[in-house]
Amino acid sequence: MPLSKLLIASNNNHKVTEFKRLFAHLPIELVTPNDINLNLDVDETGDTFEANAQLKARAFAEASRLPALADDSGIEVDALNGRPGVLSARYGGEGLDDAGRVQLLLREMAAVPDDQRACRYRVVLVLVDHAKPAGTEDSTEGRCEGVVAHATSGTNGFGYDPIFYVPAFGKTIADVTSDQKDSISHRGIAARAMAEILATRTA
Repeated sequence: MPLSKLLIASNNNHKVTEFKRLFAHLPIELVTPNDINLNLDVDETGDTFEANAQLKARAFAEASRLPALADDSGIEVDALNGRPGVLSARYGGEGLDDAGRVQLLLREMAAVPDDQRACRYRVVLVLVDHAKPAGTEDSTEGRCEGVVAHATSGTNGFGYDPIFYVPAFGKTIADVTSDQKDSISHRGIAARAMAEILATRTA
């Protein structure tokens, strides 16, 4: 059965906006939890990006009976042994917002020299469709290598974008255009791979 509608299984408006932009060329109606009056929060108890993406995709697909696409992503900093990793969105506890988490990371990296500030964004996308055989799921992964900046710069982004410096651009992710971001970002890479999978399901 051709796939004509896809639920973006996220309550993060920034991610929803990116996915709508990245999948705009596909003949698929993209809907959000708000569009279908679905109020669902999934506990991200997995210890990997893939496990958390699976938890979310499965829960949203079950609750909506629609094909659901979820992601889990984060920033891994080499000097911090891969932290924040899967805890990126919750780093430092519930009392911090995006700006607070960025400042926490900057403080932790304050004494780290330039040649030891390597980091990367990682994301895993998982597609769950109950119209397919039970247990059949599709997944893609994306990575974007960068460096932790010494200070925030830029406003065109979210999360850790203001301190995620991309040497190829000579700017942070938050300082580049949306098209530039999509061309190299972890989510852009994973979404293009997922778009190829989705395209085979719309014929």
